[in-house]
Amino acid sequence: MFKSLVLYLKNADPLIQMSAVAIVLTLIGIVVALTYYKKWGWLWREWITTVDHKKIGIMYLICALLMLFRGGVDALLMRTQLAFPGMNFLDAQHYNEIFTTHGTIMILFVAMPMLFAMMNIAVPLQIGARDVAFPFLNAVSFWLFFFGALLFNLSFVLGGSPDAGWVSYPPLAELSHSPGPGINYYVLSLQISGIGSIATGINFIVTILKMRAPGMTLMRMPLFTWSVLASCIVIIFAFPALTVALALLGLDRIAGTHFFTMLHGGNPMMYVNLFWIWGHPEVYIAILPVYGIFSEIVSTFSKKYIFGYKSMVISLMLISVIGYFVWVHHFFTMGAGPGVNSFFAVASMAVGIPTGVKVFNWLFTMFRGRIRLTLPMLWTLAFIPCFAIGGATGVMLAAAPGDYQFHNSYVVIAHFHQTLIGGAVFGLLAGMYYWWPKMFGFKLNETLGKWAFWFFNIGFYVCFMPQYALGLMGMTRRVYTYPAATGWGTLNFVSTIGAYLMGIGFLFIVVQVLYSIRYGERDMTGDPWDGRTLEWSLPSPVPYYNFAQIPTVNGRDAWWEMKQQRKEYSLSSTKELKPIHMPNNSSLPFFMGLAFFVAGFGLVFNQFMIATVGLIGVVVCMLWRSLEKDTGHWISVDEIKQMEAS
Repeated sequence: MFKSLVLYLKNADPLIQMSAVAIVLTLIGIVVALTYYKKWGWLWREWITTVDHKKIGIMYLICALLMLFRGGVDALLMRTQLAFPGMNFLDAQHYNEIFTTHGTIMILFVAMPMLFAMMNIAVPLQIGARDVAFPFLNAVSFWLFFFGALLFNLSFVLGGSPDAGWVSYPPLAELSHSPGPGINYYVLSLQISGIGSIATGINFIVTILKMRAPGMTLMRMPLFTWSVLASCIVIIFAFPALTVALALLGLDRIAGTHFFTMLHGGNPMMYVNLFWIWGHPEVYIAILPVYGIFSEIVSTFSKKYIFGYKSMVISLMLISVIGYFVWVHHFFTMGAGPGVNSFFAVASMAVGIPTGVKVFNWLFTMFRGRIRLTLPMLWTLAFIPCFAIGGATGVMLAAAPGDYQFHNSYVVIAHFHQTLIGGAVFGLLAGMYYWWPKMFGFKLNETLGKWAFWFFNIGFYVCFMPQYALGLMGMTRRVYTYPAATGWGTLNFVSTIGAYLMGIGFLFIVVQVLYSIRYGERDMTGDPWDGRTLEWSLPSPVPYYNFAQIPTVNGRDAWWEMKQQRKEYSLSSTKELKPIHMPNNSSLPFFMGLAFFVAGFGLVFNQFMIATVGLIGVVVCMLWRSLEKDTGHWISVDEIKQMEAS
């Protein structure tokens, strides 16, 4: 196996060879820095073994930003190849690998971890909880995601990346058409990270339903918490379909079964249905929490209660239900017949109604409000026209007769980038800016952030608006070159300029973070935005036990109500402090994730001895946890007073 890996690197594209060298040098640099500054113990105690939801959220965020860089570089490579007719910057195989990894990374290793970051950072604080319901499981979820992402990215330099598109349809993804290890990387990395996603969904449903502070009824919960609940409900029903689809494809490739090979009685359309039963609800998994983020931001920076709270809650839950009945619009052309197509077309259009309700509620909240144009609010305002265009083009694609013309064209590419970038990414960046002071204790520099905002937004429209026209001119997705006679050259060149402008915007975000670490405005109050929900009642950064005393909630926007009644929550409260019980850190989640990684790596290359060692490691970790007597630890009243005073 190792000889074949060395041979692969020796014959690989120069870009891959340079990337391998850069990865090795980066790893050496990290090891040297940790050793020189004697930070190995700190890294192990404070981060690798932590079960604190806030630190887990920060680790999710760091991973998501790193993956955003990787996925963004993939996008720039593709756009460079398409900038002019007849380009030879990438060959066909390398282009196939890059658009496959780009899509997979952006959806599963950027949107999902960034979403989980916001959930971990904000939800327990918003509901007045000390942690999530299952802190150990939360750590397991993170390390499964981390090692799943690591396994997927390893494909870039060891053995070859997947090349059958981010959907990996059979028969293209079967051994007969993709004999290398690339699709195995895809199947196993997504399986490993998917287990973590399902566990996160279960964890946060239990947390929200069972761990709210006294007085916080369901209809007093912040809308972000409601949106996370809706998203987690979708997760626990949608992700098992992906798990089954990937398991069957993995068996076809590794065990020689024929679930999706037509010549042996299989049916590839079964995979397509299973994939999209997960795939389109996945869009709502990513976008529902974004609606909650925007609701918090609009209310805070308009200094008003959210307009139509109950209708917002109902619309969130409606989307989580209707979202299960739209998946066939991804393949109207398969020939299911007018009855089936009509049902899914109507459902796909209907899901736009509750979405429209939220947009109007945000606009009515801003109406006559005292609006502050901070960075979170700018990203929120940018979302509204962008998502309106994405929604309108979505209705176009939902009309089955029209979809026969648009299918597999660049109209589809432009549409889903309009919704996933203009929706999910804009919203998650808004959430990052909004909760950044709560995570780290300082605000990000506004000037650099506005440069990033305008470069990214202008670049976004310059990049994707021409792609609608290209699709209508007949350009299909996944083509790696085209002749000049098609007339696509000018618009592709404009689109490439837009992609590079977005890249510059991302670099401004990086500079903004690095600059603000040293020079950013420190949050000395815990409430830099004059917030409305309970997380802003706490110091920044938040103590690891969250609340010295669990607050009692008497209404919606609990912290705003307390401030208005001059009943700020503090140690001067008449309540008596009591010792706090907290969970212990544990190294088992890390080792369990590592064992899954070893098992997955072995299966990628059909090295069953290595896979067996990894699976034994997983079982040992589970047995160890089952037999372990972990009763947590108590924080004394004196410790609490010292921490609160500091």
